[in-house]
Amino acid sequence: MTNDTYIPVSCERHSEYELAIMHKQTLVITWNDEQDKTRHQQLMPYNIVTEQKAEYLLVKNIHGENKKIRLDKIIEAHPITNE
Repeated sequence: MTNDTYIPVSCERHSEYELAIMHKQTLVITWNDEQDKTRHQQLMPYNIVTEQKAEYLLVKNIHGENKKIRLDKIIEAHPITNE
């Protein structure tokens, strides 16, 4: 079983998520899900919420389905650039 204690993310990382939300920027996110399985997906963040002393990034996938990812479970997140 994995440790469930939330570890706050840095202010810099938190700000990066907030900017992506404000600019409606799609991110490629890699994270560990509730079963501790690594996931990798293109997602559109739309909010950050706090629940039970942990912060979550609310996102939509390319099919419009909502997901909630705990911030300290995100391994990396990169914006998709249009070139």
